[in-house]
Amino acid sequence: MENAYQFIRSKPWLKVTYALAKMSVKAFELVPAVERDLLMGDKARINIECIECCGKHLYVGTNDCFIHHFLLAEVASSKGKPGYLAQKLLHKYLGLKKPVAELRAASALERLIVLCEGIVFLVDMVTLETVPSAGGGGAKIRGVASFCVNENPVNTDPFCVEMGVLSSKRRTVQIYMVYEDRVQLVKELTTPEQPCAVSLDGYFLCLALTTQYMILNYNTGASQDLFPYNSEERRPILKRIGREEFLLAAPGGLGMFANAEGVSQRAPVRWSESVIGAAVCFPYVVALDESFITIHSMLDQQLKQTLSFRDGHILQNFEGKVILASTKAVYVLVPLPLERQIQDLLANHRVEEALILTEGAQRNIPKDKFQNLHKRILQQAGFIQFGQLQFLEAKEHFRKGQLDVRELISLCPLLLPASSSFTRCHPPLHEFADLSHLAQGDQEKVLQCKKFLISYLGEVRSTEVVNGCREDVDTALLKLYAEQDHESLLDLLASDNACVLADSVPWLEKYHKYFALGLLYHYNGQDSAALQLWIRVADGELQDPTRSDLFEYIVDFLCTSSNVDLVWKYADWALRKDPIIGVRVFTKRHTSKDQPDLNPDDVITYLGKHSQALLLYLENLVLEKRVQKEKFHTHLAVLYLERVLSLMSQSPKDEEQLTKARERLQALLRESDLYRVQFLLAKMENREELLLERATLHGKLEEHDKALHILVHQLRDFPSAEAFCLWASSSRDSAYRQQLFHLLLGVYLDGSPPGQLGDSGELEMAAVDLLNRHGEVFDAVRVLRMLPEGWSLQLLRPFLGRAIRANMHACRTSRIALGLAHSENLQLLHDRLKECKKPIFVSEKKGCHLCHNTFSEPSVVCLPGGVPVHTHCVAQRVRDSPTKRQLTNSSKHT
Repeated sequence: MENAYQFIRSKPWLKVTYALAKMSVKAFELVPAVERDLLMGDKARINIECIECCGKHLYVGTNDCFIHHFLLAEVASSKGKPGYLAQKLLHKYLGLKKPVAELRAASALERLIVLCEGIVFLVDMVTLETVPSAGGGGAKIRGVASFCVNENPVNTDPFCVEMGVLSSKRRTVQIYMVYEDRVQLVKELTTPEQPCAVSLDGYFLCLALTTQYMILNYNTGASQDLFPYNSEERRPILKRIGREEFLLAAPGGLGMFANAEGVSQRAPVRWSESVIGAAVCFPYVVALDESFITIHSMLDQQLKQTLSFRDGHILQNFEGKVILASTKAVYVLVPLPLERQIQDLLANHRVEEALILTEGAQRNIPKDKFQNLHKRILQQAGFIQFGQLQFLEAKEHFRKGQLDVRELISLCPLLLPASSSFTRCHPPLHEFADLSHLAQGDQEKVLQCKKFLISYLGEVRSTEVVNGCREDVDTALLKLYAEQDHESLLDLLASDNACVLADSVPWLEKYHKYFALGLLYHYNGQDSAALQLWIRVADGELQDPTRSDLFEYIVDFLCTSSNVDLVWKYADWALRKDPIIGVRVFTKRHTSKDQPDLNPDDVITYLGKHSQALLLYLENLVLEKRVQKEKFHTHLAVLYLERVLSLMSQSPKDEEQLTKARERLQALLRESDLYRVQFLLAKMENREELLLERATLHGKLEEHDKALHILVHQLRDFPSAEAFCLWASSSRDSAYRQQLFHLLLGVYLDGSPPGQLGDSGELEMAAVDLLNRHGEVFDAVRVLRMLPEGWSLQLLRPFLGRAIRANMHACRTSRIALGLAHSENLQLLHDRLKECKKPIFVSEKKGCHLCHNTFSEPSVVCLPGGVPVHTHCVAQRVRDSPTKRQLTNSSKHT
């Protein structure tokens, strides 16, 4: 405690706090209670020495040894301000010469405890008569310098008051029990110095000694020094402010707090150097000096109010009622309602102080009322900081105060839907009519506020804050997004939302957000309206740059639409605009439970007038989806053929396009096995340009000789002839491929047919190349028999070398296989011989492994591993086996 005090004393900035502070809130009003005339009439020399208040009863002790009894009635003026009306009930002379020094009420005993001329005695609260003791003398304590009443007594007797007494002649503190007609000493403790002031709470005495303050536990005797203080320079101040907590006047104009352990858990307040009295009326510390009353906050230690008050010398808090007295009159310091204080702070935009005061007042307000008050103050604070463009702070206060976001939305005219039943809070949370009023016409500020509103609404729209007003929030957010051209507009409409359609449509149209409007139509189940709007944009009738790929989006939308009628209705527009992209309506459509498939026959009929789209659709069916239907394959082949014939008939020919078209046709003819071959062959009859395609069709019909004749003799395309053999035998065995290559070799060796010109030497060279390239396919012996005797072996050297190597490889491989088989046979024979040497034991006590019944005869079958089973069990197992395996008795033992 002393270290904390020294730290504060060492800080020069603290010394000027009082001078720089100014009133920030009106927390109290000073109201006269007992006027001078009512107290003393025309007796000028009478002064007030002490006061005591118990409920409505006020007792005043004067310097002429009188006690005056008043009844205080609380009244209100015509302007609603608080006031007090005092009625004098009685006054009584105590019969002594010196002033009445102290008065304390013991309401349970109906007694006043009076200190006068160093004597403590009891007075009846009603008659003001001195109470005699049970033994006939007065119930008195003599030699008293000061005393205090324990407001947190340790004695459980309700008709007994605990009192701490300071001796005027000895360095002692005495603990007394005060009864209705007597006092009883229960404890006496010695102090290191003469005590001059005392306060008592429970077992803890807070004492002001000559040079320092200390805490003393009168039950255990334990003590704790606090900090130094010179009582000769200034009268000490000790006030119990709560359970085991005290307020003390420290040097340097500091009000220090200390608990029973000697620890300060609150920051000190800085008051006047000449303070003569202090009291606590939570959350304020009231201090009295020679000219002023100062009110400091215990929450932030700031000076909140200053009141002029001259000649004051008494300041006491009686159960929440702060009473002051000058030498001639008595006043009440009436606290203004906390809500009014808070509203005054907010009106001056002192947000942090208002919040500190609100939270500090929590213990004095019922829980439910405090929660409602706290929420409202937070909301008001949020709007103040919103008006100052302090958006982060405003958002935090809105969040903590659980603000109805419509209060914020209502600052922007027309954002709330017409169907909204919202009305602003009353009394209002702010002074703004709208954002223009808030920003005083500054459009930059308006824009900043709207950006914050967008951010805040986006954060809270998925939380419990918007329960019950989701439509209002989403509609307002949509309007702000559209107005500000915000990128999140589409995200809002593409997700779950509650935007009101009737309010949103004109707003989106106003800002040309037609694509977004289409999404809103779609979310509300109006797909036809969405498509009509998007088509107008895609056709250039309406302008909306949101999506440059709007046409592709419309096509994809139709692909995923579950409304088949809508697909048929708008597919024609898509096909006319771009058949290549438009056909995706049918080709990219996926079948699902919610998305029925379209009949391919219906689609083909529909695409009859869109030839390019039809071709693409058939390619999708045949080449991508692999639909195994003859009519689709034949139809696609016919379209390919017609395309080739069309390109051939053009003049001049586009050779590049023609080559690509023929390649597609040839690929289909090779890969598909479902089209009508004879039908296509008939269409190509007498078409010399399509000999290659005709050869492929002959190959499909297994007419390989005709195909090879076309390739070799008519086209003279030897590489294609070899490729034909490979293609035609690709899914067949090696013998079939060998047959085809021998057929091609024969065609080469037979030379040109009669009546057809051709170089036989060219065919012979083709035969040599064929043998040298594909020698592994041929039967070498058969080839040698086919070759003319006059051919040079040097020409066939690669073929013969490969054939010899292949023959040797096959021979050696067969030998290896034969050796492996022989080795396996020997191993099996060895195993059999080993098994023959082992006896198989069968007895009536041994059971069959298959049926688990015992053996009744010696005939058994032995399974591998020497396990005996019944013969009929094995026979049954063989009959039931799907492979009908024959189990043999390898051991031949029965």
